Amino acid sequence: MGGVHGVCYGMLGDNLPSRADVVQLYKSNNIQAMRIYSPDHAALDALRGSAIALILDVGAVDDVRSLASSASAAAAWVQANVQPYGRDVIIRYIAVGNEVPPADAAGILLPAMRNVRDALVSAGLDGIKVSTAVRMDVFANTFPPSSGAFAQGYMADVARYLASTGGPLLANVYPYFAYRDNPRDISLNYATFRPGTTVRDAGNGLTYTNLFDAMVDAIYAALEKAGAPSVGVVVSETGWPSAGGFGASVENARAHNQGVIDHVRRGTPKRPGVLETYVFAMFNENRKPGEEIERHFGLFNPDKSPVYSITFPN
Repeated sequence: MGGVHGVCYGMLGDNLPSRADVVQLYKSNNIQAMRIYSPDHAALDALRGSAIALILDVGAVDDVRSLASSASAAAAWVQANVQPYGRDVIIRYIAVGNEVPPADAAGILLPAMRNVRDALVSAGLDGIKVSTAVRMDVFANTFPPSSGAFAQGYMADVARYLASTGGPLLANVYPYFAYRDNPRDISLNYATFRPGTTVRDAGNGLTYTNLFDAMVDAIYAALEKAGAPSVGVVVSETGWPSAGGFGASVENARAHNQGVIDHVRRGTPKRPGVLETYVFAMFNENRKPGEEIERHFGLFNPDKSPVYSITFPN
């Protein structure tokens, strides 16, 4: 499958390059896939004929709520944001929600996913898979990986729905936050693909040399426990900040992100093979809300210069 290596294209920054320049920057760096967080038509237009595969997010929680509320809203969304681009943009997945809070997700996630998929099928676009992007707090007991399980009941329903449609679960997997929150038990080397740490999971007999693999295999374990062992995982975000907080440095960011890029063609101990993965993010975004680190996840500065050297293989 082409486009194994992706990068998330966030737009919350001043003086970011034009959409067309961004697409050229992806191509010149051999970045074969992109994620955008809303149906930005200028970005979709720039992607025409580019051969860059795409995760297209529907937008914020209110957008998910709207799509859940009626089939006609979903049909209108697909007609406006997918059909005009279906022939010459490789839209691989629609992400119905990004880290939707559980209190909202329980009522709206599955209805919205169903409505969007039905609209795609009606439009003859059923090759586009529908999913949702979750963060690790939807899982319980992620250590050791074999004990991974969903923390909320609605996620088991989502998993079984994905099994019925052939869609993957999109997961935002951040060893950085796990390390930052528990540096006593998690070594920096283990979190950044550097050698020196080996962890054996007695539950599945597998050995782990990096935290990223362990986190992803906990997701696979949760899918199996939910009765959806056929569902694959796409890592829809992973990254490491280069400044702004604990453990955030250019050296650590480069070690983690290059480690991910070099690693994903091998897969995990539980599921060897290709693991489609999207690094967050293309640019440092100075208008991102939250703590300072949030503004320093970029591989590139707004002037297109690299924050540090990183290589995407052919």
